[in-house]
Amino acid sequence: MESEFKANYYAIIPSYVRYNHNLKFAERLMYGEITALSNKEGFCFASNRYFAELYGVSLSTISRWISHLSEFGYIDIELIRNEKKEIVERRLYVMDTPYTQNNQYPYMQNSQYPIRKKRKDNNININRIDRLFYYFINKGQKFPDELLEYKNDIIDVLEKYEMIYSKEMLEVLTNENIEKIKLISYCLAMLVKENLKNLLHKVNRSKLINLYDECKIREKENISTDNEILNFQNYYYKSLKNKLLEGQNPYFCGTKNDEIENEGEEI
Repeated sequence: MESEFKANYYAIIPSYVRYNHNLKFAERLMYGEITALSNKEGFCFASNRYFAELYGVSLSTISRWISHLSEFGYIDIELIRNEKKEIVERRLYVMDTPYTQNNQYPYMQNSQYPIRKKRKDNNININRIDRLFYYFINKGQKFPDELLEYKNDIIDVLEKYEMIYSKEMLEVLTNENIEKIKLISYCLAMLVKENLKNLLHKVNRSKLINLYDECKIREKENISTDNEILNFQNYYYKSLKNKLLEGQNPYFCGTKNDEIENEGEEI
Protein backbone atom coordinates (compact mmCIF):
# COMPACT_ATOMS: atom_id res chain seq x y z
CA MET A 1 0.00 0.00 0.00
CA GLU A 2 1.11 3.58 -0.66
CA SER A 3 1.83 4.25 2.99
CA GLU A 4 2.73 7.89 2.38
CA PHE A 5 -0.96 8.53 1.66
CA LYS A 6 -2.16 7.24 5.03
CA ALA A 7 -4.20 9.97 6.65
CA ASN A 8 -3.58 11.05 10.24
CA TYR A 9 -6.58 13.39 10.20
CA TYR A 10 -10.27 13.09 11.03
CA ALA A 11 -12.58 11.76 8.34
CA ILE A 12 -15.86 13.61 7.83
CA ILE A 13 -19.02 11.94 6.53
CA PRO A 14 -21.96 14.40 6.56
CA SER A 15 -25.51 13.17 7.15
CA TYR A 16 -26.57 13.37 3.51
CA VAL A 17 -23.79 10.87 2.70
CA ARG A 18 -24.19 8.67 5.81
CA TYR A 19 -27.91 8.19 5.27
CA ASN A 20 -27.96 7.96 1.48
CA HIS A 21 -29.30 4.43 1.04
CA ASN A 22 -28.40 4.53 -2.65
CA LEU A 23 -24.75 4.33 -1.62
CA LYS A 24 -23.03 1.16 -0.45
CA PHE A 25 -21.63 1.35 3.09
CA ALA A 26 -18.14 1.01 1.64
CA GLU A 27 -18.76 3.99 -0.65
CA ARG A 28 -19.78 6.10 2.34
CA LEU A 29 -16.64 5.00 4.19
CA MET A 30 -14.44 5.79 1.19
CA TYR A 31 -15.99 9.28 1.02
CA GLY A 32 -14.73 9.81 4.58
CA GLU A 33 -11.27 8.60 3.58
CA ILE A 34 -11.25 11.08 0.70
CA THR A 35 -12.06 13.96 3.10
CA ALA A 36 -9.16 12.92 5.34
CA LEU A 37 -6.72 12.65 2.44
CA SER A 38 -7.87 16.06 1.15
CA ASN A 39 -6.85 17.86 4.32
CA LYS A 40 -3.29 18.80 3.38
CA GLU A 41 -3.60 19.89 -0.25
CA GLY A 42 -7.33 20.58 -0.58
CA PHE A 43 -7.80 17.53 -2.82
CA CYS A 44 -7.12 13.78 -2.70
CA PHE A 45 -4.56 12.39 -5.16
CA ALA A 46 -4.50 8.77 -3.92
CA SER A 47 -4.78 6.23 -6.73
CA ASN A 48 -7.39 3.54 -7.31
CA ARG A 49 -4.74 0.99 -6.33
CA TYR A 50 -4.36 2.64 -2.93
CA PHE A 51 -8.10 2.37 -2.27
CA ALA A 52 -8.28 -1.17 -3.69
CA GLU A 53 -5.58 -2.38 -1.29
CA LEU A 54 -7.10 -0.43 1.60
CA TYR A 55 -10.55 -2.03 1.19
CA GLY A 56 -9.50 -5.36 -0.32
CA VAL A 57 -11.45 -4.99 -3.56
CA SER A 58 -10.64 -4.75 -7.28
CA LEU A 59 -9.55 -1.63 -9.17
CA SER A 60 -12.76 -1.71 -11.21
CA THR A 61 -14.84 -1.77 -8.01
CA ILE A 62 -13.04 1.34 -6.73
CA SER A 63 -13.61 3.04 -10.08
CA ARG A 64 -17.36 2.33 -9.81
CA TRP A 65 -17.48 3.65 -6.24
CA ILE A 66 -15.75 6.88 -7.28
CA SER A 67 -18.09 7.25 -10.25
CA HIS A 68 -21.09 6.74 -7.98
CA LEU A 69 -19.93 9.40 -5.50
CA SER A 70 -19.36 11.76 -8.42
CA GLU A 71 -22.83 11.12 -9.85
CA PHE A 72 -24.38 12.24 -6.57
CA GLY A 73 -22.28 15.41 -6.64
CA TYR A 74 -20.32 14.50 -3.50
CA ILE A 75 -16.92 14.62 -5.21
CA ASP A 76 -15.54 16.25 -8.32
CA ILE A 77 -12.91 14.53 -10.48
CA GLU A 78 -10.10 16.34 -12.28
CA LEU A 79 -7.66 14.56 -14.57
CA ILE A 80 -4.27 16.21 -15.11
CA ARG A 81 -2.73 15.43 -18.51
CA ASN A 82 0.68 16.09 -20.03
CA GLU A 83 1.33 17.55 -23.48
CA LYS A 84 0.74 14.09 -24.98
CA LYS A 85 -2.78 13.99 -23.45
CA GLU A 86 -1.66 11.18 -21.12
CA ILE A 87 -3.12 11.16 -17.60
CA VAL A 88 -0.38 11.95 -15.08
CA GLU A 89 -2.51 12.66 -12.01
CA ARG A 90 -6.08 12.41 -10.79
CA ARG A 91 -7.48 14.77 -8.17
CA LEU A 92 -10.64 14.17 -6.15
CA TYR A 93 -12.26 17.30 -4.72
CA VAL A 94 -14.83 16.98 -1.93
CA MET A 95 -17.92 19.02 -2.77
CA ASP A 96 -20.43 20.71 -0.44
CA THR A 97 -19.00 19.48 2.85
CA PRO A 98 -19.89 21.30 6.09
CA TYR A 99 -16.28 21.72 7.25
CA THR A 100 -15.38 23.85 4.24
CA GLN A 101 -17.93 26.38 5.45
CA ASN A 102 -17.79 26.18 9.23
CA ASN A 103 -14.11 25.38 9.87
CA GLN A 104 -15.17 23.87 13.18
CA TYR A 105 -13.13 20.67 13.38
CA PRO A 106 -9.92 20.49 15.44
CA TYR A 107 -7.52 19.51 12.68
CA MET A 108 -8.70 22.43 10.57
CA GLN A 109 -7.78 25.07 13.13
CA ASN A 110 -4.05 24.97 12.40
CA SER A 111 -4.26 24.18 8.70
CA GLN A 112 -4.26 26.83 5.99
CA TYR A 113 -4.82 24.45 3.07
CA PRO A 114 -8.33 23.03 2.73
CA ILE A 115 -10.49 26.15 2.76
CA ARG A 116 -8.13 28.23 0.67
CA LYS A 117 -7.66 25.49 -1.91
CA LYS A 118 -11.40 24.83 -2.10
CA ARG A 119 -12.32 28.47 -2.61
CA LYS A 120 -9.65 28.78 -5.27
CA ASP A 121 -11.09 25.77 -7.08
CA ASN A 122 -14.58 27.30 -7.02
CA ASN A 123 -13.24 30.58 -8.43
CA ILE A 124 -11.54 28.72 -11.28
CA ASN A 125 -14.85 27.08 -12.19
CA ILE A 126 -16.61 30.43 -12.24
CA ASN A 127 -13.86 31.90 -14.42
CA ARG A 128 -14.28 29.05 -16.90
CA ILE A 129 -18.00 29.76 -17.10
CA ASP A 130 -17.27 33.42 -17.82
CA ARG A 131 -14.65 32.64 -20.47
CA LEU A 132 -17.06 30.56 -22.53
CA PHE A 133 -19.89 33.07 -22.23
CA TYR A 134 -17.81 36.11 -23.15
CA TYR A 135 -16.18 34.33 -26.07
CA PHE A 136 -19.41 34.89 -27.97
CA ILE A 137 -19.85 38.45 -26.70
CA ASN A 138 -16.27 39.58 -27.41
CA LYS A 139 -15.38 38.04 -30.75
CA GLY A 140 -11.65 38.55 -30.27
CA GLN A 141 -11.56 36.44 -27.12
CA LYS A 142 -10.00 32.97 -27.17
CA PHE A 143 -12.21 29.90 -26.90
CA PRO A 144 -11.57 28.15 -23.53
CA ASP A 145 -8.63 25.73 -23.79
CA GLU A 146 -10.33 22.95 -21.83
CA LEU A 147 -13.19 22.90 -24.37
CA LEU A 148 -11.29 23.67 -27.57
CA GLU A 149 -11.32 20.07 -28.81
CA TYR A 150 -15.14 20.10 -28.75
CA LYS A 151 -15.65 23.65 -30.07
CA ASN A 152 -17.79 22.88 -33.13
CA ASP A 153 -20.13 20.52 -31.28
CA ILE A 154 -20.46 22.96 -28.39
CA ILE A 155 -21.39 25.81 -30.71
CA ASP A 156 -23.97 23.60 -32.45
CA VAL A 157 -25.58 22.71 -29.12
CA LEU A 158 -25.60 26.29 -27.83
CA GLU A 159 -27.19 27.48 -31.07
CA LYS A 160 -29.82 24.74 -30.85
CA TYR A 161 -30.80 25.86 -27.33
CA GLU A 162 -30.58 29.57 -28.23
CA MET A 163 -27.88 30.25 -25.67
CA ILE A 164 -25.68 32.51 -27.80
CA TYR A 165 -26.44 36.17 -27.08
CA SER A 166 -25.22 39.46 -28.49
CA LYS A 167 -24.23 42.55 -26.49
CA GLU A 168 -27.48 44.21 -27.54
CA MET A 169 -29.56 41.31 -26.24
CA LEU A 170 -27.76 41.36 -22.90
CA GLU A 171 -28.65 45.01 -22.35
CA VAL A 172 -32.32 44.11 -21.76
CA LEU A 173 -31.62 41.16 -19.43
CA THR A 174 -31.35 41.26 -15.66
CA ASN A 175 -28.11 40.18 -13.99
CA GLU A 176 -29.96 37.17 -12.58
CA ASN A 177 -30.95 36.01 -16.06
CA ILE A 178 -27.46 36.59 -17.41
CA GLU A 179 -26.00 34.38 -14.66
CA LYS A 180 -28.60 31.74 -15.52
CA ILE A 181 -27.66 31.78 -19.21
CA LYS A 182 -23.95 31.63 -18.42
CA LEU A 183 -24.26 28.56 -16.20
CA ILE A 184 -26.65 26.67 -18.48
CA SER A 185 -24.37 27.34 -21.46
CA TYR A 186 -21.30 26.02 -19.67
CA CYS A 187 -23.15 22.94 -18.42
CA LEU A 188 -24.24 22.16 -21.98
CA ALA A 189 -20.61 22.48 -23.07
CA MET A 190 -19.49 20.09 -20.31
CA LEU A 191 -22.12 17.56 -21.38
CA VAL A 192 -20.66 17.66 -24.88
CA LYS A 193 -17.17 17.19 -23.43
CA GLU A 194 -18.36 14.18 -21.38
CA ASN A 195 -19.84 12.56 -24.49
CA LEU A 196 -23.46 13.04 -23.34
CA LYS A 197 -24.59 15.11 -26.31
CA ASN A 198 -26.66 12.17 -27.58
CA LEU A 199 -28.90 12.40 -24.48
CA LEU A 200 -29.74 16.09 -24.84
CA HIS A 201 -32.88 15.24 -26.80
CA LYS A 202 -34.45 14.56 -23.39
CA VAL A 203 -34.53 18.26 -22.52
CA ASN A 204 -35.58 21.42 -24.34
CA ARG A 205 -34.71 25.01 -23.53
CA SER A 206 -37.69 25.42 -21.19
CA LYS A 207 -36.71 22.32 -19.20
CA LEU A 208 -33.15 23.57 -18.79
CA ILE A 209 -34.44 26.87 -17.41
CA ASN A 210 -37.08 25.25 -15.21
CA LEU A 211 -34.49 22.91 -13.69
CA TYR A 212 -32.27 25.90 -12.93
CA ASP A 213 -35.15 27.65 -11.17
CA GLU A 214 -35.99 24.49 -9.19
CA CYS A 215 -32.36 24.20 -8.07
CA LYS A 216 -32.41 27.84 -6.95
CA ILE A 217 -35.52 27.15 -4.88
CA ARG A 218 -33.80 24.16 -3.24
CA GLU A 219 -30.73 26.29 -2.58
CA LYS A 220 -32.84 28.84 -0.67
CA GLU A 221 -34.82 26.17 1.19
CA ASN A 222 -31.68 24.43 2.46
CA ILE A 223 -29.72 27.43 3.71
CA SER A 224 -28.17 26.68 7.14
CA THR A 225 -29.26 23.02 7.06
CA ASP A 226 -27.30 19.77 6.72
CA ASN A 227 -28.26 19.78 3.04
CA GLU A 228 -27.05 23.31 2.35
CA ILE A 229 -25.86 23.75 -1.24
CA LEU A 230 -22.39 25.32 -1.08
CA ASN A 231 -21.56 25.08 -4.79
CA PHE A 232 -24.62 25.92 -6.88
CA GLN A 233 -22.79 25.56 -10.19
CA ASN A 234 -21.85 21.98 -9.38
CA TYR A 235 -25.30 21.23 -7.95
CA TYR A 236 -27.11 22.37 -11.10
CA TYR A 237 -24.74 20.47 -13.37
CA LYS A 238 -25.11 17.24 -11.39
CA SER A 239 -28.91 17.67 -11.34
CA LEU A 240 -28.99 18.11 -15.11
CA LYS A 241 -26.63 15.21 -15.71
CA ASN A 242 -28.64 12.89 -13.45
CA LYS A 243 -31.84 13.84 -15.29
CA LEU A 244 -30.25 12.89 -18.60
CA LEU A 245 -28.95 9.60 -17.18
CA GLU A 246 -32.31 8.53 -15.75
CA GLY A 247 -33.06 5.02 -16.99
CA GLN A 248 -29.59 4.68 -18.50
CA ASN A 249 -26.58 2.63 -17.49
CA PRO A 250 -24.28 5.48 -16.34
CA TYR A 251 -21.25 3.74 -17.89
CA PHE A 252 -22.74 3.23 -21.35
CA CYS A 253 -21.62 6.46 -22.95
CA GLY A 254 -17.89 6.72 -22.26
CA THR A 255 -18.00 9.65 -19.84
CA LYS A 256 -15.06 11.15 -17.98
CA ASN A 257 -15.65 8.73 -15.12
CA ASP A 258 -15.31 5.77 -17.47
CA GLU A 259 -12.00 7.23 -18.52
CA ILE A 260 -10.76 6.85 -14.96
CA GLU A 261 -11.51 3.16 -15.02
CA ASN A 262 -10.03 2.55 -18.47
CA GLU A 263 -7.01 4.82 -18.37
CA GLY A 264 -6.45 5.89 -14.79
CA GLU A 265 -6.41 2.81 -12.61
CA GLU A 266 -2.72 3.23 -11.89
CA ILE A 267 -2.89 6.97 -11.23
